[in-house]
Amino acid sequence: MELLESVLGYSFRDRSLLSQALTHSSLGYESQRTLPDNQRLEFLGDAVLQLLLSELLFRRFSDADEGMLTKVRSQLVSTKALAQVGRRICLGKFLLMGRGEEIHGGRDRDSSLADALEAIAGAVFLDGGMEAARALARHLFTELLDGLGSTPVDKNPKGQLQELLQAINPQSPHYQIISQSGPDHAKSFVSAVIWCGQELGRGIGRSKKEAEVEAARRALEAGTHALKPDYRATTISTISCEQSG
Repeated sequence: MELLESVLGYSFRDRSLLSQALTHSSLGYESQRTLPDNQRLEFLGDAVLQLLLSELLFRRFSDADEGMLTKVRSQLVSTKALAQVGRRICLGKFLLMGRGEEIHGGRDRDSSLADALEAIAGAVFLDGGMEAARALARHLFTELLDGLGSTPVDKNPKGQLQELLQAINPQSPHYQIISQSGPDHAKSFVSAVIWCGQELGRGIGRSKKEAEVEAARRALEAGTHALKPDYRATTISTISCEQSG
């Protein structure tokens, strides 16, 4: 308990809350006993993290709109991101779980780590209040927040590009594989994103999907550079085409 508390940067007054936050439901199931597991604390911790990460993003990115803040928050509280934080603090080795769950990789399973991290946030909130939970959120998520840089980045360039273009015209962009090279085990693809008959960007990737994502990212970068009051370049922000129908 002391080792985990030092990693978390918080000392519990009621350590039974921490013990419950670490208890996977499989432990009670295998032992045929009624044990308090972390599911209720997970429910509470999910809401606590949603609120506190919303606050951190709101203060850090003062120019970001609601849509962007919502997207970035959803990335931070995703099972994958929470599991990443859990692995960084070696949370898996502290979990209390049934032998069968452990044998099948439960200590390193994304869902187990994410659930336990949320439960810990809920436990800290109950034990120390909102300020303690806020300090925990800052402590655990600073690395991920710093990784966003000065502007939150959309992890879905294709979706962001489509949203931007369809605000101009309902026609969707499409992607075309221009070329591919290399042996089967190490192929390289070049993709172009086309919209209204115009090529907006090209990308290279080890798969068709990766090349398409890179093409969308290049198209977004090209458009961003021209978003100035006096721009005249023909980029994403200025391209228009006839409305169909």
